[in-house]
Amino acid sequence: MNNAVESHLNSADAIQSRLATYAASLNYEDLNLETIHAAKVRVIDTLGALIGGFFGEASHIARKIAAQTPQPGGATVIGTRGTTAPDLAAFVNGATARYVEMNDVYHWPGSMGGHPSDVLMPIFAAGEFAHVGGRALITSIVLGYEVYLRMSHAVKTVGFDCANFCCMGSALGAGKLLGLTQQQLAHCLAMAVVPNNALNQARTGHLSMWKSVAAGQSGRAGVFAALLAQAGMEGPHLPFEGKNAWCNHVARSSFALDTLGGRETPFKINDTLIKPRASCATTISSILAAEQAAVHLRNVDDVEKVVVEVYQRAKVGMGTGEHHWNPDSRETADHSIPYVVAASLIDKRHTPESFNDAHLRSPALRTLLRKIEVMANDDFTAEYERVPVKHATRVSVTLKNGERLVGESGGDKGDLSQPKSDAEIEEKFRSLTEAVLGSKRVDAVLATLWRLDDVSDVGVIPPLLVIA
Repeated sequence: MNNAVESHLNSADAIQSRLATYAASLNYEDLNLETIHAAKVRVIDTLGALIGGFFGEASHIARKIAAQTPQPGGATVIGTRGTTAPDLAAFVNGATARYVEMNDVYHWPGSMGGHPSDVLMPIFAAGEFAHVGGRALITSIVLGYEVYLRMSHAVKTVGFDCANFCCMGSALGAGKLLGLTQQQLAHCLAMAVVPNNALNQARTGHLSMWKSVAAGQSGRAGVFAALLAQAGMEGPHLPFEGKNAWCNHVARSSFALDTLGGRETPFKINDTLIKPRASCATTISSILAAEQAAVHLRNVDDVEKVVVEVYQRAKVGMGTGEHHWNPDSRETADHSIPYVVAASLIDKRHTPESFNDAHLRSPALRTLLRKIEVMANDDFTAEYERVPVKHATRVSVTLKNGERLVGESGGDKGDLSQPKSDAEIEEKFRSLTEAVLGSKRVDAVLATLWRLDDVSDVGVIPPLLVIA
C-alpha cells in the first residue's frame, strides 16, 4: 500500500471507523440463539412479503428493467429463474418486498423508526452472488439491522428518509459477505454515505409507486458501493465528519455510535415488529380496531358517523390532510387511516386486496370515507411514547338508528407490538405465498428457512420461490 492510501485510511472519521471495525469483527459466534432465531424469522417474513408483492405494478417495472441486464452467475430476481447484477437484484427484490407493506417495522420512543428489513434483500443478493452459507448470511443480516437501527436512534432529521439507513446497513452487510477487509469496508461505507441521500418527499402527501421503490434504490446503492470497494475503488474522505460531509449537511448534527450489539449488548433486530396486516405500521392499530367494530356492522349504508381516536403521531402522519380522504393510489391508501378504517368496516378483515383498484374506485368506500373523523387521544399518545409501546386506538361507529359500535386495539386487545409465535409467522407466510407456490412448495421453503444456519450455499433458496 502506498503512503497516500495509508494516510487516507488512517484519517477516516470516528463514525466511519467505528462501523467499519464493527462490521469486520462481528462473527456468527457473537450471536445468541434468540438473535439467530430473530434473523430467521425476518428472512421468512421478508420473503413472504416479496412473494405477496410480486405482481404489483412497481415490482413488474423493476423486473422488466432487470431483464434487460442478465448476468449468469449474478443474483436471482426472486420469483423468477433470471439472474442479473447483484446490485440490480438488490433493487428489484428490495422494492418487491416493500410493495405489499407487510415487512417488519421499528418504533421506539425517540427514534426515527423505519423498515429495517429493507436491508435484507440487498444483503441476500450479495450473499447469493458470493455463494455464502446460511451462518454468514445471518451474521450480515444482524449487522445490517444493527447499523440501520442504531442510526435510527442517533439521527432525527426532518425531511430525511430513513431509507438512507438501509443504504448504510446494506453496504456493510453486503461488503462483509463479499469478503471486504476492514479498510475496504470503510471505503464501501463512504461510497454509500456521500452519494446517496434520499428525501422524505417520497412519503409525503399524495404518494406514488416510488414510495415502495425508494428502499430498493437505497439497497442497490449499498450493494454497488460494496462491489466498487471489492474492485479496489476508494471512497470519499471523511464521509461523516468532514466539512461538507454527512453530519453537517444531512444529519445536521454530530453524533456518536457508542452502543452496538455484541455478546454483552442485545442486538436491535430483536426489537423490530412483525406486521399482522398489510398496511403502513401507523395505520395498523386503526385496522385492528375497525375490524372489531365491523363484527356487528350489518350494512355500511347504516353508518352515520365514524370517529377514530389514535395517538398523536398517527393523527399527524396518517389522518391529517385532504389526500387521506381522497387517496388516488395504493401507496396513498395504505398510509391513510380514513381509507383503512373504511375498507376494514366493509371487508371485515383487512387484506392486501383491500387496496386493489376495485376498492380504490368503490362508491360505497368513498361515501364512507366522508363520514370518518380522526382525532388524537392524549392517553393513547402517552401510551405510544413509553416502553413497552402500546398502539392504542378506538373506532366508534354511530349508526343512523343511534346504535353505537365500538372497536378497540392496543395491548391485550391486539397490538402491533405483540410478539408473534413461530406458528403465526408461518401462517402469515402461507397467507402470502400458498396461492402462487402451493402448500407443498411452501412446506419445503419453510423447512429450508427454519434451518438456514445449516444451509451451505444460500443460492439453493431462490429456486424454491420461482413463480414465473
